Amino acid sequence: MATYGYARASSVDQDVGLQEAMLRQAGCTVVRSEKASGGSRAGRSELALLLEFLRPGDTLMVTRVDRLARSVKDLQDIVHELRARGIALRATEQPIDTGSAAGKAFLDMLGVFAEFETNLRRERQMEGIQAAKAKGTYKGRRPVIDPAQVRQLKADGLGASAIAKRLGIARASVYRVLAGR
Repeated sequence: MATYGYARASSVDQDVGLQEAMLRQAGCTVVRSEKASGGSRAGRSELALLLEFLRPGDTLMVTRVDRLARSVKDLQDIVHELRARGIALRATEQPIDTGSAAGKAFLDMLGVFAEFETNLRRERQMEGIQAAKAKGTYKGRRPVIDPAQVRQLKADGLGASAIAKRLGIARASVYRVLAGR
């Protein structure tokens, strides 16, 4: 029966050091951390490793539930999975007890607020993009695919898979360029 910590930051320029220190101070014997979006579990290899490693009687600890999940569905899925395996969930900054009805309701509310915050941030981002487009200052993401290069490689006799591999792009992107989209 051990306590394991999980720390997460959304982007590479954010620091997880404070979360890691708080988790160690709270008694975590192992702390796994990563820099990845909390919008879903996809691409969060440290969380996947930790969830696989936990055993019945262990405790998973986070500083706040929004470090674990940013959507109510993901949070509920993780909590359900942990409970089914006999693993407790705790947060250093929030009074979470997944064993009681009130604790479960509180956890769900925190999940709702985390998802709400994510949606608000996305709305503000889209408003900023629309304003920049209206001013003519928004350029969007710079193209990473040179359509002329794709067409030249196709003319040289290479197939879509070979072109994609050579250029380091997805095969679907090659097909889009060749179809004129």
